[in-house]
Amino acid sequence: MAVKSRGAVIRKAPGTYEVVDLMVDDPRQGELRVKMVASGLCHSDDHIATGDMPVGHYPFCGGHEGGGVVESVGPHTAGFEVGDKVIFSFLPACGKCRWCATGHSNLCDLGALLLAGSRWSDPTDFRLHLEDGSPVGQMAGISTFSEYTTVAIDSAIKVPDDTPLERACLLGCSVGTGWGSAVNTGEVRPGDTVIVMGIGGIGINAVQGALHAGASNVIAVDPVAFKRETAESLGATHSVDNMAAATEIAQGFTNGQGADVAIVTVGITNGGHVAEAFGAVRKQGTVVVTGLGDLTEVGLPIPISQLTLFEKKLKGSLFGSSNPNADIPKMLAMYRAGHLKLDELVTTEYALDDIARGYEDMHAGKNIRGVIRY
Repeated sequence: MAVKSRGAVIRKAPGTYEVVDLMVDDPRQGELRVKMVASGLCHSDDHIATGDMPVGHYPFCGGHEGGGVVESVGPHTAGFEVGDKVIFSFLPACGKCRWCATGHSNLCDLGALLLAGSRWSDPTDFRLHLEDGSPVGQMAGISTFSEYTTVAIDSAIKVPDDTPLERACLLGCSVGTGWGSAVNTGEVRPGDTVIVMGIGGIGINAVQGALHAGASNVIAVDPVAFKRETAESLGATHSVDNMAAATEIAQGFTNGQGADVAIVTVGITNGGHVAEAFGAVRKQGTVVVTGLGDLTEVGLPIPISQLTLFEKKLKGSLFGSSNPNADIPKMLAMYRAGHLKLDELVTTEYALDDIARGYEDMHAGKNIRGVIRY
């Protein structure tokens, strides 16, 4: 029997999140219904509201970074029980496609349907509905902005019963994306000089990842003083408000050559940001582009000659090039051991009804990460 829930939906784009009553279907085979504990307020969900990321069906229930407790398990679904704690991966992993089979599950073929709103196998099949029966699309197939949600087991990672989901929920997107952008995609090495451009929920974890990988110098760039201070409190060796100053600092550590790695995690990334990062790295330096903006924007104003003659590398990073089923438990273990900071990332907690204020605070630069507590 479907259960009643409340969730934050977008009815059109551009638009704002509106909290409405929802009906959440029973799980079918290979699915779970989860009572949410906490959800991060990620900029990607704001891209849905602005229309930078078009979706396949409206109304659309947002949220893709969260954790909760299994309320019911679909028939003939092994590996999960009622009462299990789970963290969602916003990228599902089927375990069978070429990308999963070769250790690149962040690129699983199911990811092509993240914004469709429906079940992976059927574009007419939905698990959330309005009270009148109208279907509601699910962000990344999970919609963590709902008190209850029904998800495929492809998107759920079981974690120990004592996991503090109000903090560990961040492992489902921001932490793994930022940390992996430095460690996996950027391949930061001991002694490197690294620039992180944009210190939000992703960038702060790129700082953590670069430090964990052994970088000697980590230069945080953000126009907001609070974010620069937070970056330094989590280990950044320098913080500045513009890329020209960051480039000069990096050159000072590298005999004028530039940073080894520059990671772009700006909330609304455009070609100009990428160009600034490209100009900041040395020969054979790496630029990692993790941020998103208008998905229709085309073109990067970078000198092709430097790409060729200096052998600079330009790489995209989706979920930090991670394998969620392996890396989320690994990062949770790092948190327990004190090697990864999570508590310090949460600036403000909000009720679901305050989601609009949460995004206003994000735009105002007040939060590293806002979290909805259910």
